[in-house]
Amino acid sequence: QVQLVESGGGLVQTGGSLRLSCAASGRTFSRFVMGWFRQAPGKEREFVANIRWSDGSTYYADSVKGRFTISRDNAKNTVFLQMNSLKPEDTAVYYCAVREGSPSVVVGFYSYWGQGTQVTVSS
Repeated sequence: QVQLVESGGGLVQTGGSLRLSCAASGRTFSRFVMGWFRQAPGKEREFVANIRWSDGSTYYADSVKGRFTISRDNAKNTVFLQMNSLKPEDTAVYYCAVREGSPSVVVGFYSYWGQGTQVTVSS
């Protein structure tokens, strides 16, 4: 059984930075895609970024491109989301998720989810 545990959320001012972590366990992830999603109050969960475990290729939502960076540490089975130049509209619960196969931005294509970590950006 795959387990995902996020950490690193918190309260930050506009323009600040946070680094989220997602520790994965329970499987060998070489064929997996790891994704970050977020959900703001009253809104649907949306794609933020993903990374293919095998080669490290990445893809970002337009809203975070140039500000957020997704990366992985193979030895620790951990994926990171470095978030810079944060804006109030980045406020949300951030989730990491895993799917086996090709990269996707579709929420429903991811099989396993973490519990989420709150990110709040004050103006």
